[in-house]
Amino acid sequence: MRLSESEGEQEKLQSDGESESASSHTNLDEDYVPRGLGPGSGKKAFTFEDSSGDEWNCSPARRRASRRQCRSAYASQLSSPLKSASKTWGEKVNNKTTPKKGSSSSSPRKRLFSPCRTTRSKKRQRQDTGPGKDGEDDEDRWRNIDEEDTEPVQPRFRPQRDVGPQLNRTAHYTPLELFQLFFTTTVIDTLVKNTNTYGAKKCQGQREGWVPVTAADMYSYISLVLYMGIVPLKTLKEFWRGSTLFSLPFPASVMPCRRFLAISRSLHMNDPAKEAANDQKKGTQGFDKLFKIRPLYDQILEACHSHFHPHQHISIDERMVASKARFGFKQYSRNKPTKWGFKLYVLADSRCGYTLNFFVYVGKDGEPTGKGISYDAVMRLLNIPFLGRGYKLYVDNFYTSPTLFLDLLTRKIWACGTIRSNVTGFPKAKTNNMPEKTPRGTIRWIRKGALLFVKWFDCREVTMCTTMHKAYSNEMVSRKVKNKDGQWIVNHMPIPGCVKDYNKHMGGVDLSDALIGYYNVLHKTQRWYKTLFYHFVDIATVNSFILHKEMCKMQNRPVGTQKSFREELILSLAQIGSTPRRAGPQNLMLPVFPFRMPPVLPMNVQPDAVTAAPPSSPSNVELASAPSCPEEDGQKVSTGEAPAAECDVPGFGHLPAYFFEKMSNVTSRNRATAGRRSCVVCKRKSPIYCSTCHKTLCLTTLRNCYSKWHRSNNICV
Repeated sequence: MRLSESEGEQEKLQSDGESESASSHTNLDEDYVPRGLGPGSGKKAFTFEDSSGDEWNCSPARRRASRRQCRSAYASQLSSPLKSASKTWGEKVNNKTTPKKGSSSSSPRKRLFSPCRTTRSKKRQRQDTGPGKDGEDDEDRWRNIDEEDTEPVQPRFRPQRDVGPQLNRTAHYTPLELFQLFFTTTVIDTLVKNTNTYGAKKCQGQREGWVPVTAADMYSYISLVLYMGIVPLKTLKEFWRGSTLFSLPFPASVMPCRRFLAISRSLHMNDPAKEAANDQKKGTQGFDKLFKIRPLYDQILEACHSHFHPHQHISIDERMVASKARFGFKQYSRNKPTKWGFKLYVLADSRCGYTLNFFVYVGKDGEPTGKGISYDAVMRLLNIPFLGRGYKLYVDNFYTSPTLFLDLLTRKIWACGTIRSNVTGFPKAKTNNMPEKTPRGTIRWIRKGALLFVKWFDCREVTMCTTMHKAYSNEMVSRKVKNKDGQWIVNHMPIPGCVKDYNKHMGGVDLSDALIGYYNVLHKTQRWYKTLFYHFVDIATVNSFILHKEMCKMQNRPVGTQKSFREELILSLAQIGSTPRRAGPQNLMLPVFPFRMPPVLPMNVQPDAVTAAPPSSPSNVELASAPSCPEEDGQKVSTGEAPAAECDVPGFGHLPAYFFEKMSNVTSRNRATAGRRSCVVCKRKSPIYCSTCHKTLCLTTLRNCYSKWHRSNNICV
């Protein structure tokens, strides 16, 4: 059979080579023409001597030709005209091709085409295959910037609602009305009901009972929470301190300190009885880790969905809410400014930063799809029935994967983001990859169907994946670089369109975080659900401000700052809230002396009675020597003889007074002790003084130094 297989080749070789020399017998297959040696090239033809070192490094077509040559050489051993050629082939390829005695004639062929050598040749072929070589797929190499890419079909934006605020676009909404879109009367009633239930349960058996919270109290409480974000202090009690450093009259005018702290301690968002029933399910699938915040959580999410429709560009990112409380789903994020706390996955509008959707990550929750946490997070955030089609989503390398982007295309959502090189589906091609010393602006790309993978080198290598961009669209970017002389110059270099759009539209969540961080209302607390309550207040306030800003743009009205928006909102909440049962704080540090009081004219006393005063009284001499006509408001009161004489009448005008009456920012509980001085008689502390003598004197049920001193000085009869 082997002989019959090679008869055709043998006859062809004999007919073509009878008249030629022995060297011409080596050209066994004229169908094969080595690369670069075409007809008329003038180069030396391929011979067995030339192929001895290249046989295992040839391409697939060349390897097939060499196999035919080997079969012809083996067949030539049985024919006399080709004995010399076969002997030359055997000596050149392998010195041990001569069969031993007693061995079969097929052993040389087995050695030549053993499985191990075939495998080795295939490995070498894969390693040595370069650009343009035979057998290489065009998609398995990185393309240069000068190679043209096909631009994908751009999405047609079809939202199911008009983008922007879902409000009456001709009406003027106040900050309070916008805030009440999120903290509705239902939300306030839920907070009041559950706070009263938990507060009454907590105060059972205690000395002080629970005073029920009303809706007005809750509005006052939220007003102070927002106020503390604008005027931050270290502790809550400092807002009610009546001193020069902490003279803040607004908090005490809205709510007493004890009342505010009592509401903070008893604040609850769910029914305590239902929370106890949920705690019994711990360890089972029916246990809800967010049950304590569930009512407020759902109502805030529904409000975020209902009152705004996003523009075409949206982004997804994580958000960290700082907390060091002890709870089971506390997360650590190494690359975030806030390392410890709650991790929230947020969907935001890239244009204005409106928080459209979010959820708190509590670990493996529900039934995973098996495609990763990032895949499940994106699909959960985009699960909004009225979103529409044609959106452009931007994510970072935590979420980007070819599987996710292809699945989003089926939902008519295009995506773009940075990608990690170890993700499943990322091209593994090494051909024409980025060199070690790459100049800035170098671009490499590979397209695999709808997916485009781009590498761009700026200060470092940036790898992108997109379904809506072209590899390069003749866009440039400016960078400041140093020339050879050490001077800074502006250099223009190419940039892929996907990188430029990513830098422009990826910051939606970052913009929302920045707006929240300016006036964050977060307080230190050991209860994790209170931390989320404060964050929900932040989300509602920032979203209300964004709605206000968008409405002003549509109505061509001036847009104010977030600080002015918050100030107006705080005052509005305090106005509809409850009023305290006492006066505001007063300043304890104002000086008491000297008092500026107008002279007191005695009633029913004749001017002639002035001379009735005993001239020998030492107290009268002291009173006469003292200035009897004080100043008021910088102007001197008219000094007549009658008023001066009238002040010398014994017993008239010497009335007791409290020091706090001439002070400001004194709380009601401090009125009995504010400004106490040492009594001139018993040397004990007293808050009372004589309005005429300016002497500190005691006037209590146990001591009456006031009367004693005046009688001893012959002032009172």
